[in-house]
Order: sequence, then C-alpha cells, then structure tokens
Amino acid sequence: MLDPISLGAISAVLGAVGSGMGGEAGRWAWESAGGMVRRIAGREVAAPTTPGRLTEVARIVHDGVLHDPQLAHAWTLFAQGLPVHGALAGTFARRAGLPASPRFFTDRQEALKTLDKEATRAFDGRPRLALLHGPEGIGTSTLAIHWGWRQQARFPDGQLYADLRTLGPEAALAALLRQLGLPDEEVPPAAADRADLLRRCLADRCLLLVLDHAQSAGQVRALLTSAPGVVTLVVARQPLAGLDALRVPVGPLARKDALRLLTDLVGKPAIGAARATLPDVLDRCAGSPYALRAAAPRLTVAPAATAQSVVGDPAPDAVGAAAEDSYRLLTPDAARLYRLAGLYAWPALDATAAARAADLAEPEAARLLEELADTLLLEHTDSGRYRYRPAVRAHPERTAAATDGIAACSAAVTRTVEHYLHLAVGAARAALPESWRVPAGTSPISYGDRGTAVAALAAEAQNLVQAVRAAEEFRDWDTVVRLCQALWPLQLKAGHHDVLLPALQAGARTADAHFPGSRMAGSLHAQLAHTLTELRRWDEAEPEALAAARDERAAGHARGHASAVEFLGLLRLRQWRFTDAYDCFEEASRILDGIGPTDEGAADLPRARALLERHRGRALRGLGRREEARERLERALRFFRDSGEAYNTARTLTDLAETHLDGAEFTAALALVDAATAALGRESAVYHLAHLRMLRERCVSAG
Repeated sequence: MLDPISLGAISAVLGAVGSGMGGEAGRWAWESAGGMVRRIAGREVAAPTTPGRLTEVARIVHDGVLHDPQLAHAWTLFAQGLPVHGALAGTFARRAGLPASPRFFTDRQEALKTLDKEATRAFDGRPRLALLHGPEGIGTSTLAIHWGWRQQARFPDGQLYADLRTLGPEAALAALLRQLGLPDEEVPPAAADRADLLRRCLADRCLLLVLDHAQSAGQVRALLTSAPGVVTLVVARQPLAGLDALRVPVGPLARKDALRLLTDLVGKPAIGAARATLPDVLDRCAGSPYALRAAAPRLTVAPAATAQSVVGDPAPDAVGAAAEDSYRLLTPDAARLYRLAGLYAWPALDATAAARAADLAEPEAARLLEELADTLLLEHTDSGRYRYRPAVRAHPERTAAATDGIAACSAAVTRTVEHYLHLAVGAARAALPESWRVPAGTSPISYGDRGTAVAALAAEAQNLVQAVRAAEEFRDWDTVVRLCQALWPLQLKAGHHDVLLPALQAGARTADAHFPGSRMAGSLHAQLAHTLTELRRWDEAEPEALAAARDERAAGHARGHASAVEFLGLLRLRQWRFTDAYDCFEEASRILDGIGPTDEGAADLPRARALLERHRGRALRGLGRREEARERLERALRFFRDSGEAYNTARTLTDLAETHLDGAEFTAALALVDAATAALGRESAVYHLAHLRMLRERCVSAG
C-alpha cells in the first residue's frame, strides 16, 4: 500500500482534489486542501494551476510532514476523508447508449469488414480509431450505429454515444462521464480535468465510443483515449484534417442496393406500381439512404403526385432534393411551419416554440410537427422534441426567404426569441423570487415551484444560449441582457457553466458596448465571473469580478457593489489566498454599511451580512485562526436557523464541523455533522449528505 505521506501519494491527493468534483463538495475539499497546505507550510501557498506547480506544492507538503508526526497524522486523516469518483470506485455499469438502428440496412459490406479489422487488430499503442466520413444523408451515422449493435458481444462494458452536433468538447465530456455513471456533482468543472478523468475511467474498459456529427479534429481530440480495449468511431461529413485515424469513406449506394433498400421499405407491389417513375426517383436520390427513405412514402401515393415530386429545378444535392420533394406534398400549414421554424438553428424545438415561430395554436403545431417528422423533414430527439438535419435546414431557410419575405422571416425569429425570453424570465423569477439579480417584470409563462423552474431552465439551456445569439444578431440589446440575467438561477442551482459560457460572454460584451457603467453591466460581469470561477478559469474570472465592482459602483448600486466584491473574495478562497479573501469580505461589509434603512437592498441586509459572516469564517479557517472562524460561523448559523434556511444552516454547520476537525476536536465535530444532516431534512441534497457521511466516518474513526 502506498505510504500516504510519500511524495507520490501527496501529489495524487492534490491532483485528485484539484481536478475533482464541482459543486459544494468540490469547493469544500479544495478550500480544505488549501488550509491544510497553509498549516503544514506555515505560510500562505498559492493554489496550483499547472502540473509543475502542483508538484512544487506536493513537495512543500511532503517536506512539512516528513518530520512532524502530528502534521503527518492530520494530512493522512484529510486524505482519507476525500470522496472518490463513483466510476473509479467500481460503480461502472454496462450500458448500451447507442440510438436504435434502422430496421433495414443495405450494403456497406466492405466498410463493415474494415471496421471489424480495426477492432480486432493486435494493439500496438495506436488507438483503435476509425473516421467514417461522407456527405449529409449518406448513412455514416447509420453505419456506425449498425456496426456497434452488431458487435455488442465484443464490448462487455457497453457502448457510449455522443452527438456532437450541438455539444462542444466540454459538454460532450460531461455527457460521456454521466453515461459512465458519474453523477453531476462528481463531474469536474474544467475541460482538461474532465478529459483526464474520462481517460482514467476508460483505461481498463472494453467498450465502444461513437462520436457522431463531429465537425473538427479539435472538437473530438479531448474525447479520445488510447486504452487498448476501447474502439472509437468518429462520424463526420468531411475527412477531419489533423485526426490520426483509419479513414472509412462512405459513398452513395449502388443503384441495385438503392433499389433493394426501397423495396425493403415499401414492398415489391409498390415498387411494381411505381415502375414508370422509379428510374427518376433513383436518379434524384443519387444513392443517398436518407433521400431514399424520404422518397419511400411517395412511392405509395398516386402516380401523378409521385411524378410531380421528381420534376422541377434540380436540387443542389440529394438531401436538398429529398427535402424539396417532401415539401411539395405538405399541407399549406405544415409547409409554413416547416419554413418558419427552420429559419434559425435551434438545437431542438418543442410544440410551444414551433407554435410561436409560425404564430399557431400549440395543439396545431404539435400535430404539424408530427406530420413533418413522418416525412423525415424533422427528426425526433430523445427528449421528445424535434430538430432539423443541418443539410435539410438549408432548404426551409432558403424557401422561407423566397416565399414569406424578409419581414415575415424576421418576425418569426423574433417571436421565437420572445418565447424563450418569457420562459427564461418566468422560470428565473419562480426559481429565485428573492433575488435582485433576476430580471424584473412579469411573464406569461409561470412555474409552480423552484425545482420545476430550474428544471425548465436546464431543459432549455441550449435553446436559451441560441436565443442570446439570435438577439445579438438582431441587435436587440435589451433582450440579450435580460436573457442572460435570467440564466442566474441555472448557474447558481444547476451549473451548466460550460453550456452557458458563450451566452454570458455575449451578455457582458453587449453590456459594455450599450449599457456601460450600469447595474445591468455589473450584474452580467458578476455572472460571468461566477461561471469562469466554477470552470477554474481564475485568471479570466478576476477581471470580470473587478469589472462588476466597477460598474456597480458607477451605477451607485451599493448592494450590487458589495456582491461583486464578495464574488472576488470567493475567487480568492479558490486561489488559497485566504488573507486577500478575508479583506474582500471586510470591504463588502463596509459597503453594506452605507445602505440606509430606506435604501434599495435594505431588506436584504441581514441575510447578506450572514453570508459574509460565513465567508469570513471560511477564510479564517484557511488562515488557521480557528477560534475566530468559529465565532463568525456561529453568528451566521444563528441567523440561518432563526430565518428557517435549512440549506444554509446545514452548510454553516458543515463549515463548523470541519473547523473543529482541523483542531482534532472529533466529538464536537461529530455533533455538528449530525446536526447538519438533521437540518437538511427533506432537502434533495444528495451530495451534501454524502459529504457529511464521509465527515462522520472521519470523526468516528479518528475519535
């Protein structure tokens, strides 16, 4: 067993904490590590941000504990009390994460044999990695999925699937870790740490990884592993320059295979009845499986309609031709919804959003969406929504411009953005009704409770980000700002920082350009600082926190100014700069002193002061000033208990317990841990409770 005070073990512990979990448990572990390092070093040591710096800090700790049994014992207890990632602890379950394979699959025998050969070749250090590439609708995704299902027995640890159409590398890494069984709270916040954890999780696994709709080598590079038991299939429209993979080009089906697929889809009698138009159909489909599947229903309708669907101007490609042919057979209402809902690249639409785009009643929009999905002009998503294929969406966008005109197209996008604004504002106000950060005003969309409201924001996160982009393109600066402000409850309660970051950056950019020195600018810089801090991008977070303080001060908004300085103090805690953190909390308190009894924010002062007391206690604990830390934390605790805030009561009790643990006061710490557990009561605080269980075990074993 590795000696817990060896240099290697200390480096491993610091690395695990530094790259570990997000959320409250991760913050506790990281701040505790900083306080422990300071105690051992006898001075403040900056938090490591690079592997080299982490090694330096590990050596400082090693040198400090080597000849001091008390410090060695304290470090050992700390290391033993850290949580372990679920997937690495052996909770990985076999998963079949691939989408369903189509009922009929034709040809591709050479490609299947090539994939078989890559999966079974002797491992020589090169990752088992294949790139399937071909134009939209040619069947690359279907080929990868069909091969994966056919090879289930080869992958006893299951199959992972990520659709990169709407996911950046950070979000894709998080999605894969969740498929491995990791809960949200254990997903590291930073992309590099997620990639490292994914590689460690897959190191001894035998599974298939399918990365669908990849757009660049850079997008997939962080998702790759050289583990000998993992086979990775990357699916893209073009060969990806810079990706060292076995290339498997996927081309059009031969005419005989295209005919076989059509026959499988509609049956021999329908093929016989359509023999007059069949050559034109095959020509127009050009060997594209998507186009053939879209054409299949038309072979069963009246010959005149079939003939009409294959005449006219040639489409730029088989997918475009298929979209045009299907579009011509739509009812007028379905055709209009198809055009107007496809004007912007929404990740996935529900009936409510589609109804707003086409200015229809929601039940009618729901019916028409199903009609469009039946013709393959839309795809179903796993969440029960609908989306356009990228190559298909070019068709409604082009057709709408010609049919509806620029003004109607602009109005359709504006209505959709307005819908997402109403949704976001309504959900934000329900999720955090007491917060001055959420945008003011009423919304026609309401939610019954906080949890439902946060869940609605999470479900629409990608669409909300896209709505911010659309508002920015339309130069609707007020909507950009209000949408971003409405994201605050989602940031605070559910994270999603990697998804929300582009929107928050757009919000801060808009505020600087059009609302400089305003409360809105201060609020958006603070939100961006919060997300960058959670993503461990501390060098970027600091100027945003300073900008928030600058703008709130310029706007004369004392409550916001104090909050921005508080944000800066929380960043300092992450950086293990405990003295600077304490100074920030003191400054924030002085700013609050300037708020009079009738000034804005006066009603929130008691709670704001209690939060600052808790933060001061955390900073003092990091400085090793435990008695002062306990005094501050106990003051905060009295307020939260008296006001009935169960969660903040539990958080403060946990801080007090860890402060007692720092002083080896195990009996007192145990009582506080039990009190914190009781305070949570019916709160859905799974990860906080897990952290408390570990603290309890530490108290019992050490006491």
